[in-house]
Amino acid sequence: MSGFDVDTEVTIGLKEPSMYSVILLNDNYTPMDFVIQLLVQVFGHTEESAMAVTMAVHNNGKGAAGVYSYEIAQQKQIDAKTAAEQFGHPLRLVLEEN
Repeated sequence: MSGFDVDTEVTIGLKEPSMYSVILLNDNYTPMDFVIQLLVQVFGHTEESAMAVTMAVHNNGKGAAGVYSYEIAQQKQIDAKTAAEQFGHPLRLVLEEN
C-alpha cells in the first residue's frame, strides 16, 4: 500500500426546489368571467375554486392561481399572460417565492 488514508465517505446535500405562487393582480378591466375561464383552463381549477380565487383577487387585490416549481410557474405565467393579451385584457401576474 501507499500509506495514504482515503476518506471514502461522501455527503450529498439535496435541497427541495423552491416553490413559487403565480399571483393574479386585480385590475378594473379584465372581466371576472375571463379570469375564471383562465383559472380553469391554464391552472386546472374547478369552477368553484376558480370563483374563490377570482373573488380573492377582486376583494384583496391579488390571489394565488397555483404553486409550482419555478419553471412550471414561469410557463403558467406566460401562458396566462398570452391568453389575456389575445383577448385584449391587461391582466398582470407575478411570481412569489414561497
